Amino acid sequence: MEWTGAKYADGPTAQAEIWIDAPPEQVWALVSDITLMPELSEELQAAHWVSPETRPGVGAMFVGTSRHEALGEWSTTSHVVEWDPPRAFAWAVADPENPSATWRFTLDPVNGGTALRQWVRMGPGRSGLSVAIDAMPEKEEKIVFVRMREFESAMRTVVAEIKRRAEEATR
Repeated sequence: MEWTGAKYADGPTAQAEIWIDAPPEQVWALVSDITLMPELSEELQAAHWVSPETRPGVGAMFVGTSRHEALGEWSTTSHVVEWDPPRAFAWAVADPENPSATWRFTLDPVNGGTALRQWVRMGPGRSGLSVAIDAMPEKEEKIVFVRMREFESAMRTVVAEIKRRAEEATR
């Protein structure tokens, strides 16, 4: 990720993508399994559906517990805002109308496999990062840049692990 000088209010984004030698339906089974995600992430420690007896879809909610060296540990409730198997899964963190972040997986059939993209947009609602920005407003651009680099690096790890698992399952 290159320096952009973005502020939190700019809604900065980051993404990672990879091609997977497996059909979208097989990749979907992995990306839509929120309980699997803590195995793929250093920051996300646990995730569970608020109503596990209800099928996931738009409006469903899940709770994620995360941990970060500088930010501590916290839990958030996310709201599914897009559910289009096997093409797209997106969720808004905290308030779906004013999320602290919006995350999205998209899956496209390409060359007999799947192009998988994970994307995140920060804000516009306040997040834990807002506290750091409030404390050091003169460093806002650097704080945002460092966090977006962390997101990008983490997403590269996640999509690479999804690729490994999906391709391993097809062998």
